Amino acid sequence: MYNIIPLLLILISLSVVIVIVSRKFSVLASLDVDSIPAEKEAKFKKRIISNRLERNIIKYWARAGRLLAPLGKLAGDYLKAKLHKLYQAKNVYEASQGADDSKMIDQLFSQAEELKKHDDLASAERKYIEIIGLDSKNLKAFKELGRIYFEKKEFEEARETFEHILKLKTDDEDIYDNLAQIAKEKGDLNKARSEYLKSLNINKQNTQTLFSLAEVYRAMGKLPEAARSLKKVLKIESANPRYLDTMLEISIIIKDKALALDAYKKLAKANPDNNKLEEFKRQIDEM
Repeated sequence: MYNIIPLLLILISLSVVIVIVSRKFSVLASLDVDSIPAEKEAKFKKRIISNRLERNIIKYWARAGRLLAPLGKLAGDYLKAKLHKLYQAKNVYEASQGADDSKMIDQLFSQAEELKKHDDLASAERKYIEIIGLDSKNLKAFKELGRIYFEKKEFEEARETFEHILKLKTDDEDIYDNLAQIAKEKGDLNKARSEYLKSLNINKQNTQTLFSLAEVYRAMGKLPEAARSLKKVLKIESANPRYLDTMLEISIIIKDKALALDAYKKLAKANPDNNKLEEFKRQIDEM
């Protein structure tokens, strides 16, 4: 019993202390530091110093900018001048390189022609490929290369070469003629006719193409179409013995006597020594 009394007194004292301390902490927590004059002064000084430092930085930066501006202009002008000289040097180099390439290409064309005269098509082929290496859009080199492939009967390579040219130049009548010749060699008469018609869409006055088309129609058994194509040819070259001879043959086959007589008279005048005239006249008389 006597031992409990001291313990109770200790607990009561501790409780009083806790209450007092908690009240003090609540007062401290609600204290506004900004309301303390010393704190206000410290914050004010800090703000003043910051503003002054900011103004000084702006002022010195502006002054440095005015001082450095001429130097910056000089540096810019110097760089522009250097770049201009570099561009000039580049243009001069490219011009000289282009001139050198042009001379080399002319030499290669001459060499290729000489090689073809000696029937060295393989070496000529290499020359044209070398030209294309210097100028990837040289149409003449591509055309000559395609013709070499055709002469060597490498028809697939020839076709690919000519079709590549059409990607560079779509309105080249000669290329369609070449593709038609390849198709004829491969026995594809429909393809040949199509290519000749494409060529004639570009140039309707090309008598060789018109005549070649007539020959294709004849091979296809389309003789009236062949005769129509030959009529167009003879409107342009009315005295060509070759064209008149073919017209005579076709007109006799289709039994067009008026057309045959007209062609016969023109052929007799253009080529009186033609040894087929007598036979033509006999066939016409029998019609």
